[in-house]
Amino acid sequence: MPTFTAPDATQLAYHVEGEGEPLLCLPGGPMRASAYLGDLGGLSRHRRLIRLDLRGTGDSGVPADPATYRCDRQVGDVEALRAHLGLERVDLLAHSAGGDLALLYAAGYPRRVRSLTLVTGRARALGVDFTEEHRREAAALRKAEPWFEAAHEAYERVWAGSAGDTDWDAITPFFYGRWDAEAEAHAATDVEQTNEEAADRYAPGEAFDPEEARAVVAAWDARVLLVAGALDSGPLPRVAAAIAELFPRAELTVQPDAGHFPWLDDPDGFRETVADFLDRGK
Repeated sequence: MPTFTAPDATQLAYHVEGEGEPLLCLPGGPMRASAYLGDLGGLSRHRRLIRLDLRGTGDSGVPADPATYRCDRQVGDVEALRAHLGLERVDLLAHSAGGDLALLYAAGYPRRVRSLTLVTGRARALGVDFTEEHRREAAALRKAEPWFEAAHEAYERVWAGSAGDTDWDAITPFFYGRWDAEAEAHAATDVEQTNEEAADRYAPGEAFDPEEARAVVAAWDARVLLVAGALDSGPLPRVAAAIAELFPRAELTVQPDAGHFPWLDDPDGFRETVADFLDRGK
């Protein structure tokens, strides 16, 4: 298991799969072990995937100071990994809440990023968040699903702040483009792979300075790809389009019939989209 040392001496692990140019992958969750990314729909056939286990998750060590779970405090971990790998610039991919960390890294080290791929990525670092209205809008698209009624009732309890553990489980199908055995197996690993204490500390408001970050990315020359799922609420495709407008060189792909994990819903489409984007940057 390859490891490296973070600036605060925490031992961090990463996983390597595939051949070719490296692609540094940051997981979401927040604070979920990178194993759930798998090989990103076969993207390892085109790139050498380097999946970082964030501190306190997966095979990485637990930091002495829990305050370092805050995403802005983890920017140094990403930079330490880049230096450890001996890369002058990196192609960076981030999923979901990993987008917060990737954007903070890009804002702090803009010359170290050659390209950024945000897969259903969050952009609180740029002042963009996902709302209950967004969740409701996306949920309404699933009315024909056999699981919709029970899941939507659970969602109402979540929005009302009265949800129990079974309600959180019940809304899981909304995050997948199709709720089948593969999706159920993927979702079943969430709890064991997630550091809940770290997740609670990951993204407080004080971790972000959106005005400063927007100013950096507005002058950024790196290429950016945003992949949104047509059925996803975080972000909705129109919200992803608004995020894309904040970058000078961004493009948006909306993957049909996909939810929050588009590499599971359509592996071939996801792989071809991301591989084409990365190949055009060579």
